[in-house]
Amino acid sequence: MLKVVKVRLYPDSQQQQSLAQAFGSCRWLWNYCLNLMNQTYKETGKGLSGYAVKKIIPQLKKEYEWLTSTYSQCLQQVCLNLGVAFNNFFSARRCANEKRAKYPRFKSKHSKQSIQYPQNVKVVDSCLTLPKIGDVTAIIHRPIEGKVKTVTISKNCSNQYFAAILFDDCKDKPSSNPEGKAIGIDLGLTHFAVTSDGSKFDNPRILNKYEKNLKLKQQQLSRKQKGSNNRIKARNKVGFVHRKITNYRGDFLHKLSRRIVNENQVIVVENLNVKGMMQNHKLAKSIHQVGWGMFCTMLKYKAEMEGKIYQEVDRFFPSSKTCHVCLNQVGSLPLDIRFWTCDNCQTRHDRDINASINLRDEGLRILTSGTGDNKACCPDVSRSKGGRKKSTAALSVGQEAYTVPSGQCR
Repeated sequence: MLKVVKVRLYPDSQQQQSLAQAFGSCRWLWNYCLNLMNQTYKETGKGLSGYAVKKIIPQLKKEYEWLTSTYSQCLQQVCLNLGVAFNNFFSARRCANEKRAKYPRFKSKHSKQSIQYPQNVKVVDSCLTLPKIGDVTAIIHRPIEGKVKTVTISKNCSNQYFAAILFDDCKDKPSSNPEGKAIGIDLGLTHFAVTSDGSKFDNPRILNKYEKNLKLKQQQLSRKQKGSNNRIKARNKVGFVHRKITNYRGDFLHKLSRRIVNENQVIVVENLNVKGMMQNHKLAKSIHQVGWGMFCTMLKYKAEMEGKIYQEVDRFFPSSKTCHVCLNQVGSLPLDIRFWTCDNCQTRHDRDINASINLRDEGLRILTSGTGDNKACCPDVSRSKGGRKKSTAALSVGQEAYTVPSGQCR
């Protein structure tokens, strides 16, 4: 089973200089090959593959001798990754209305930098041995047992170095078993997550805690002259605040997802269309900072690694408007109504807990039916023209889909 461990690197000054040169060489090669592909398509109407542009690397090394200082396989991997980027773009174009991969763009030296080593990287207790770089001090916080496949070295805007180590632990993927405790999770803004057993986890509202400091740092950055050293210092300060926000959010999501996976065997969530919900400009900022998509992705891969079941329910399933006791469905339920009473059985419901219970029951129904039919029965809700997009199982973080009609709620 393939696993990835991301570790922190602490290169010395000479290694930082070597890594900077490697970052620059790979970035220049990416931009050169991308420009070559664009020009070739304009002139001939045909594109170039990643393997085709990889063949010009020996000639480029003769013209630009500084390319020889970078490990050759890192340069080859740049061309292959560019070919994969084009394949993803055209694959997304063939799928109707699924814009999950954009056209490849030119890379800038002011953004995140990365290089990829496909092999010949050795991992020991406290360092990584990189070709043409040497032994780089690393904090190996988790055991890496198995064959190392690929190592990606990256540097963020705060001048921090990381290594993402992909390795095969030579173990079979654990088989999933639905026998055990099942839980439904309703995601929201007032409470980040409400579970079917009545637990409520508050939304930390991370951005609000750093918003004032971030605004001040960005104002200072806007006053600095472009190209000056003071502007570089101010930009690093802005990056430091963003890194604090990212680390805070990641820590919260990792801990909560790990707790839920450890305590339950079947985890049921709703397939949210976060991109569609962002169209509501009154809630877009709150939705953007909460991290629903990242949380669902964490739940999925952690459940798969533990041999547990992660199930998604169709977004059109009326989880909030259906009474979990008698299955009576109300016609309308605005967002400001947090408690409601069923007209049929007179049961008083907490909106979020009722939704999580319905999600759990619907997820179990899908699993026990054996058909995989997870389409909702909701005749008064119309689907988008593009149809139902794939679940988060096949999407990256933040690429889930959800469409909320104006003035309605689920």
